[in-house]
Amino acid sequence: MFRFKKRTVPGFDPAGKVPVIRSSICTGEKTAGYREGPGGKFTEVMLIRNEKDLREFLDAYGFREEDLTREW
Repeated sequence: MFRFKKRTVPGFDPAGKVPVIRSSICTGEKTAGYREGPGGKFTEVMLIRNEKDLREFLDAYGFREEDLTREW
């Protein structure tokens, strides 16, 4: 009946960007974003509450789970 449209970010080029999950040591809060280059600026995109949010982030920005890095 109803179909959900795949959410994508228009005009986003994933080349040269590394997907990153930042986790708080104190609260355990996780934030998804990307880092431009190996030591570049971090851009926060969304809060990760569960596995569904992580999938949504990866699909919307065209990243793969194998490329995902974690920071504390």
